[in-house]
Amino acid sequence: MGLALRRFDERVLHLMAHDAQVPLALSHLAARAQVGAAHIHITRHLGLQGSRLTELAAAAGMSKQAMGDLVTQCEAWDLVRREPDPLDARARRIVFTATGLLWLEAFRLAVAQAEAEFRAQVGNDVATVVALGLEAYGG
Repeated sequence: MGLALRRFDERVLHLMAHDAQVPLALSHLAARAQVGAAHIHITRHLGLQGSRLTELAAAAGMSKQAMGDLVTQCEAWDLVRREPDPLDARARRIVFTATGLLWLEAFRLAVAQAEAEFRAQVGNDVATVVALGLEAYGG
């Protein structure tokens, strides 16, 4: 499963690297393998209304410190920014920037294409069984 997930993530990043809607600087980072699976964790787990660092770390199965480092790197790439949490003055929320929202949409399209390629390669029946099995296993 680990190999399949790596292959899937690599395909998604390849598609994003060649997507004209992805800002050029991010496209180059993806093409040169500077963006990796860890960066995908933020893309997969950050809510559209933002998330606290602890929520992101828990959802990605990472330590708070590791996620903090990742968020700092994504801030430098203008994917996310930290802003005050309206519910807790001591806390900060991580939110997508305008560039980050473009990245998120490119990610969504790349995942859909990679899933369609998987379905075409293994057939609808097998793809459905795999999806159901992974859903049951993950749940």
